[in-house]
Amino acid sequence: MAIYVDEVRDYTFIAKARRLRHTHWCHLTADTEEELHAFAALLGLKRAWFQKKNERDYRWHYDVTPPKRAQAVKLGAQEIDRRGLLPILDARRAALGMEPGAAVLDRATRKPEEQQ
Repeated sequence: MAIYVDEVRDYTFIAKARRLRHTHWCHLTADTEEELHAFAALLGLKRAWFQKKNERDYRWHYDVTPPKRAQAVKLGAQEIDRRGLLPILDARRAALGMEPGAAVLDRATRKPEEQQ
């Protein structure tokens, strides 16, 4: 079991549209939801900040700011890039009986050259 944190990205466009306080953040996730919630509690994250739309949502995570990311790494979170998330998401899809290999990242998290 492991905790993962991807790289900090600039989400200014989304932040302004949603009137959010922070414009830069990353994603904290884990092999299991239970493990993620326990780790998030260590970081002082509120359970209400957990993002999961429904039981079929395989992209569950917490958004964390750069200072919380640094704290997570100090506590043992593994640093990965966005591409490192794909095998994790694929495994979750497979566990839900969905076709593996079709995991996608949100359009907002892709670099401009990756968007189509």
